[in-house]
Amino acid sequence: MERVISAEMLLQYMSYLLTGIGVLAFLVSVIVQSVKEMPGLKKIQTNVVALVTALILTPISVIILCTYYKIVIEWYYIFAAMIAAFIVYLVSTGGWERITKIWNRSKYNKK
Repeated sequence: MERVISAEMLLQYMSYLLTGIGVLAFLVSVIVQSVKEMPGLKKIQTNVVALVTALILTPISVIILCTYYKIVIEWYYIFAAMIAAFIVYLVSTGGWERITKIWNRSKYNKK
């Protein structure tokens, strides 16, 4: 049985994905700002704390969503969550500005 995804469904899934990344990036930022002054974490760079927080929070959120929607958790969901954690880390540490600067320096920028 062939499954076809329409453009409307694809855009809906993309908006869910971007919303999820935004919410996770916000949570990572709040957690990092809350815990970065703790005695054990004071000596560690803030970017490292943000990366570790994203690597913990993103797979946990995927597991929670799979449990809530009664979806069987496959190994590649966790693998994808680990990759998505790097995107969440970039967004939470101001990565959009870096990506925008790279885009503006590229030949694709129409002036």
